[in-house]
Amino acid sequence: MLMTFSEFGRRVSENASTGTDHGAAAPMFIIGNKVKVRVLGQHPGLAPGDLFQGDLKYSVDSAPVCRRARNWLQTNSQPILGKKFTPLGIV
Repeated sequence: MLMTFSEFGRRVSENASTGTDHGAAAPMFIIGNKVKVRVLGQHPGLAPGDLFQGDLKYSVDSAPVCRRARNWLQTNSQPILGKKFTPLGIV
């Protein structure tokens, strides 16, 4: 199994230098022979009312995905993540 993701998302609005600042809702890809092929989560809206403090609203927290990856690697996730999460059923 291979998991890759961006460590940060991007804000919707431009900053003073016509770029975008770090934000939330980054993409994550999980690849492997036993991975269930599907898309998790909803596409975030771009309208001002759909944002959270200027950031896209994410619908899937990355912590359960990381927890499942750590289970795959036979590592206890609670000391690392600080709490238990419901598995997403990705494998």
